[in-house]
Amino acid sequence: MKKYFKIITVLAFAGALFSCDPQEDRDDFPALTLSSTDLNISVTQDPENANRVIMTNSTQGIIPYWNYVDAEGNDLGHSNKHQNAVMFPFAGTYTVYFTAYTEGGPVAANPIVVTIDSNNEEYFSDPEWGMLTNGVDGKTWELDFFDPIGWAGLDFPYNPDGSDYWNWFPDYAGNSWVMEQKDWGEMSFNLDGGYNSSVTQTALNSNDQTTKDGGFSFDVDGHNLTFTGGVELLHGGDYYPDVSNWTATKVVELSDNSLRLAVIRDQSRTGEGVCLIVFHFKPKE
Repeated sequence: MKKYFKIITVLAFAGALFSCDPQEDRDDFPALTLSSTDLNISVTQDPENANRVIMTNSTQGIIPYWNYVDAEGNDLGHSNKHQNAVMFPFAGTYTVYFTAYTEGGPVAANPIVVTIDSNNEEYFSDPEWGMLTNGVDGKTWELDFFDPIGWAGLDFPYNPDGSDYWNWFPDYAGNSWVMEQKDWGEMSFNLDGGYNSSVTQTALNSNDQTTKDGGFSFDVDGHNLTFTGGVELLHGGDYYPDVSNWTATKVVELSDNSLRLAVIRDQSRTGEGVCLIVFHFKPKE
């Protein structure tokens, strides 16, 4: 059953996008046979902050996998850590799912429902929330054609001592080959009662546009932004087939006037190595 360990390791890396802790050698685990009643997990609300939910796995010899959704079923996040502290700043009902992966196979716990009674406005005090969303009023971004796209190593920009730390953000005037200059669409974020996102994407070979509405999660400390509810990152050019995941993004840069979001190029059609494709956005006027 070693295939389960390979599968969950890949899923956890893609879902958390640079935030997972290093994992020990799973092939050394014993072949366990567990049922859902054998799982030792807890999901509790912090007594000092009811919006902070603590998820703990005490089951030994397994790979933990958590994911949590809102009342509409929108994916708000996932983790392969044994303990997590997750903020649910909006009032509402949330469901926490837990799966234990062993060499005997995956074992799912019964879903746990958490009810949050009130909003926690303090959670959004970090200025990056305002830079990204403009709060309840919302903020719309479009590609910045001064330098709409670039490439970088997986360590960029938060691990300068890493072995894969580099970047190239070419100007469009001298590198127009990177993509056609046209209206590629727009993406919006707001905090009007929830984490709301909307992306209007223009087709590659026409001006046809498709709009999808959904949600998002934003880990300020981890520099990760994840689209939920079927929404994907706004992009330009012919790069879509080179990337397997267009929902999990790395926040490379964020200010009032500039936003760089990166996806992992993990299936290059030309045989190039794994790296970040970084799209550059500016506020739409």
